[in-house]
Amino acid sequence: MSVEQARELVAAARARYGSDPRAAEQLALCAARLEQPLRVALAGSLKAGKSTLLNALVGQDIAPTDATECTRVVTWYRSGSTPSVTAHYDGDRILPVPVQRRDGRLTFDLGELTADRVDRIDVEWPASALSQTTIIDTPGTSSLSQDVSARTFELLTPDDDASGADAVVYLMRTLGAADVQFLGRIGQHVGGESDPLGVIGVVSRADEVGAGRMDAMMSAKEVAARFAGELERTGLCQAVVPVAGLLALGARTLRQSEFAAFEALARVPSQDLQVAMLSADRFARPDIALPVDPGTRAHLVDRFGLFGIRMAVTLIGLGVRDSPTLAAELVARSGLDELRQVIDVQFGQRADQLKAHSALMSLERVLRAHHDGPLLASVQRLLADVHGFTELRLLGRLRSTRVTLSEDDVLELQRLIGGFGIGPAQRLGLAPDATVAEIHAAGVAAVRTWRARAEHPLLDRFTANACSVAARSGEGILADVAG
Repeated sequence: MSVEQARELVAAARARYGSDPRAAEQLALCAARLEQPLRVALAGSLKAGKSTLLNALVGQDIAPTDATECTRVVTWYRSGSTPSVTAHYDGDRILPVPVQRRDGRLTFDLGELTADRVDRIDVEWPASALSQTTIIDTPGTSSLSQDVSARTFELLTPDDDASGADAVVYLMRTLGAADVQFLGRIGQHVGGESDPLGVIGVVSRADEVGAGRMDAMMSAKEVAARFAGELERTGLCQAVVPVAGLLALGARTLRQSEFAAFEALARVPSQDLQVAMLSADRFARPDIALPVDPGTRAHLVDRFGLFGIRMAVTLIGLGVRDSPTLAAELVARSGLDELRQVIDVQFGQRADQLKAHSALMSLERVLRAHHDGPLLASVQRLLADVHGFTELRLLGRLRSTRVTLSEDDVLELQRLIGGFGIGPAQRLGLAPDATVAEIHAAGVAAVRTWRARAEHPLLDRFTANACSVAARSGEGILADVAG
């Protein structure tokens, strides 16, 4: 499946049904979607930390995190040359929205507009993270207001159209029946009959899993592995990653004054600091004697949480001597680097494939309405080409499922199925300037190797299936080279 193939089918449909206003509008949206950046939606229950994670991913404080009217509205974050915020309301009306900071927090001032009148908010912002990806922040799915939750369902799982997102990052603090049910709905719309595509799970606010202790992320990793195991059985997402979003955002926007405060706290005897940090309220109390004033301490708790403060102080004690190094270390320990890597492998490197799939799902609905058998058959043939998504699901399962292969073989398998890049040379571990002959020879060898491994009688079912997927990936490389 390729964007070019999808373009050709959309163009053919527009030539046939361009005179039908409704069809023409739908097909124009299909064509536009292929040319736009990948759409990634952040979804999850109320207070799961979606806006905080969005800010951390972008590396800037651009999404309001306070519980105002704007957090009850679907908000699109796109790349723009200058910051601008626009509300679309009452069907076809547009209103520029002022960006304000209240008590140090960014917020969008909707004025007299209430959330029930706003269809969506569009944010354009000069951020490199948005150049190839549009991020959609959705209201919580467990809101007490059914209208608020319905906005997320309407975007991701509309009744009469394909999903408004190409991929989904689903945040959860627990894994309940409501989460499984909603992930199932996402899968049906984002993946269609070819199974759920482009869905990553995040154990959000992961530092709270271990109550802010130094080993909190280890506990969160165990929770993520358990969630991944449960979701694998239903095929609802490709990976589950624990992320301490507050720490990630604080680290990516670390200020020199905050680093200085951490340095001062690192000089406090360990036992005294532990007693002072028994709770967030205690840490900020004026009667607790520490070399950092109570206001700054409260600020650090708000920005990093107790886990982040403990981690920063520990790292400085271990020898970190400057704010850039501390920021990088904290980001790595927050889980954000791991999530960004997973997003790149699962979404970024396959953006064209995901966009083509979304456009074809919409095109399929138009063609069904017009009973166009020949074009519909062509669309369905492309939608049936799901090996790329089989690779995605396997990459996710390899994170949490043991395979009876050596570490080197697992690394080779991950590379071949696109875990480190989807170019033929990258998949085969060759130099970027490898010749067609070299790629063909390495591809033939890879197919033979993994086909033989898949047929080994002592392999467990999962490992044998993984080897078969790798062999099929090798065959795909050979087909591309021959083409």
